[in-house]
Amino acid sequence: MANNKFYNALNKISQSTPPIWFMRQAGRYHSHYQQLKLKYTFEELCKNAELAAEVACGPVEEFDFDVAILFSDILFVLEGLGLELKFNPGPIFEEELNLKNYKKFNDIDRAIEHMTFQSDAIKFTRQKLAKDKSLIGFVGGLWTILRFATGQNKEKKNFQNFYIDFMETTLLEVIKKNIKLQLDAGAEVVMMFDSGISSLDNDFFRGKYQLLLKNISNSFPNKVGYYVRGKNYSEISNLLDLPFAGIGVDSGIELKHIFLNSKFGFVQGNFNENHLLLDSKELENKLHIFSENIRNIGNLNGWVCGLGHGINKDTPERNVHLFIETIRKKFS
Repeated sequence: MANNKFYNALNKISQSTPPIWFMRQAGRYHSHYQQLKLKYTFEELCKNAELAAEVACGPVEEFDFDVAILFSDILFVLEGLGLELKFNPGPIFEEELNLKNYKKFNDIDRAIEHMTFQSDAIKFTRQKLAKDKSLIGFVGGLWTILRFATGQNKEKKNFQNFYIDFMETTLLEVIKKNIKLQLDAGAEVVMMFDSGISSLDNDFFRGKYQLLLKNISNSFPNKVGYYVRGKNYSEISNLLDLPFAGIGVDSGIELKHIFLNSKFGFVQGNFNENHLLLDSKELENKLHIFSENIRNIGNLNGWVCGLGHGINKDTPERNVHLFIETIRKKFS
């Protein structure tokens, strides 16, 4: 049970029409989600398997995306480690990770037991999802998760050595086990979203951090996709040597560089998500330019069409329909 176009992209098999999915495609822009949010909290939608499946399948049924994504949050793994978390509406931790307390948040088995609701959600989603659609899971990137745990997402703080210790030990292992949990439940691929990586020092990113990414990709060859935001091509080029299932990039990177040098899996992206806020005529023009630039690359084996980042909550639904219809028409 999988989408043929997504399967082809994973295996770099030539095809005319790319599979399409968006980061955050199940979310606040969509009336289906808004109606559910009137009845349930965000945590209830994530942790009740039937509700999570309903949210995940909604945009696939409405817009005909090729891929459904587990409906969850990257920060629940920190909750599993013992950091008390609530959403109002964004994430709030009762206690931030620091040098004095970080070693007490290290019970990996407890964390994975806590995360079994994701396994249930994947199984329910697969049951509800049409057989010709693919299903993927996701986790957060190590640095992106650490930023939230330490409050770096709210204010810039000096890099501390305990960050390395926590990432290399507890966080690395719990994320690997979370990936295995999702794959075992039926996810075809697990995406690792590292949206906060732009704030990480480039020398550290290209050195020690990429060794951690190598550890993850080697542990699950061709089963983990990596999304990177806010880095230029030279900073991420080494990632193309790793056995990821694919690489996703933001709209600041020219995809031709990725296509020319990607050895494994898919290349995802990277239409500017802010263009979906434009009126229909302007959006059509942006899509025409984007499509021509993509076509001029030549060999598009592995392309997964999507956005440079998550879809904006103010995006009109008609523009999502227009995007998908236009891409399929231009690449048919």
